[in-house]
Amino acid sequence: MNADIGWDKLDNTAHLFPVIAGESMSNVYRIFVNLNELVDRKILQQALNTVLPKFDGFNVRLRKGVFWYYFEENGKPAPRVKEEHAYPCRYIVENRNRSYMFRVSYYKNRINLEVFHVLTDGMGGINFLKELTYQYLRIAHPKLGEQVGDQLSVDTSLNREDSFLKNYKKSHTKGYKTQKAYLIKGEKLRKGEFGVIHGTMSVQKLKEVSHRYEVSINEYLVAAFIYSVYTECLHQMPSKKPIRVAVPVNLRPFFHSVTTKNFFVMVSAEFLPEKENYSFEEVVSAAKQSLREQITKEHLEELFSYNVSNEKHLIARAVPLMFKNLAMRYVYTQAALANTTTVTNIGNINVAKEYEPYIQMFGAFLAMSKGQSLKGTICSYGDQLMFTFSSVLADTSVQRGFFRRLVEDGLEVTVETNGVYYE
Repeated sequence: MNADIGWDKLDNTAHLFPVIAGESMSNVYRIFVNLNELVDRKILQQALNTVLPKFDGFNVRLRKGVFWYYFEENGKPAPRVKEEHAYPCRYIVENRNRSYMFRVSYYKNRINLEVFHVLTDGMGGINFLKELTYQYLRIAHPKLGEQVGDQLSVDTSLNREDSFLKNYKKSHTKGYKTQKAYLIKGEKLRKGEFGVIHGTMSVQKLKEVSHRYEVSINEYLVAAFIYSVYTECLHQMPSKKPIRVAVPVNLRPFFHSVTTKNFFVMVSAEFLPEKENYSFEEVVSAAKQSLREQITKEHLEELFSYNVSNEKHLIARAVPLMFKNLAMRYVYTQAALANTTTVTNIGNINVAKEYEPYIQMFGAFLAMSKGQSLKGTICSYGDQLMFTFSSVLADTSVQRGFFRRLVEDGLEVTVETNGVYYE
């Protein structure tokens, strides 16, 4: 936060989210933690009240200027913690949430953090959720509190640099695909409903299976998703449009950044079925090739440099926000329809050793976006990996096909859902 005047600029990616967000496309993601005990609402509220003032990046509200959106220090009490009673990832209406752009809820032993993407990406969300969980456990278990003290963990970043601006190079190359992809269509769930299916499996076993195909866990799971769309929706028939999966890449390790603002770009895994009856091995090979070609430091730099150059051009011009928004909406729609779905990998979450006995699992999932009615999220903790589907489609054949593929490869998968499909 700019300490003198209490305001802050949005990062390069964040400029888009207020423009496209609304009831039908909330741009809210959820990260959650399952504890080995039931959650106490009063203690969780106390923990949030304590932690929030330490995080400038969450302690803000969004303001609309003449030429751009910006963050302003919020200063109101922390949002109220509630027991979960509605569907997840709903649009965050500012004036109903003390103007904060995140919400905290709980259900039984689970703490949920939902974040409007304008604030930060999944890594920034994890950063905040871990500290909130640590604080909760210290209050709930005073002996633990005495043992570890009351300061933020050494691994927790409060860095707010715009790493896009810091690392971009002047660019004219457009690295994104904009030709239309195959889209999964079908009957939708009732208005407001949101389906979630978690599949949990062993990381070690998954490594062994991925190793057989000579790919990473990420490449294997993305390929399994593509193959399921190919078998369940296209019925292994040719298609003029490719199945293309957008895969967000965390840029921090490539550019030595610890920012808590957004710092990611999208690459895509692509498979164009030109004939009938491709094998799973062929799909794995196509996914692996397209991801490995794109996930190089040079190409990633090219992708976000193109975005930053455009933004600098657009923002530098004295064009009122209303017109910038129209341009951004158009560009977004083109890009959104170029992907069948999104699969995001939050990665392996580590917690400080003292807290391990209290924590069972972490998980995450995404809200829907234009053209994408089904998405996947990967998250692991210890030897457990959770692949979560979020969907607004009534049909679950893609999800079933995906887990069936994993079981055929010898994986044991425990599947659970939020119950929307049983009503």
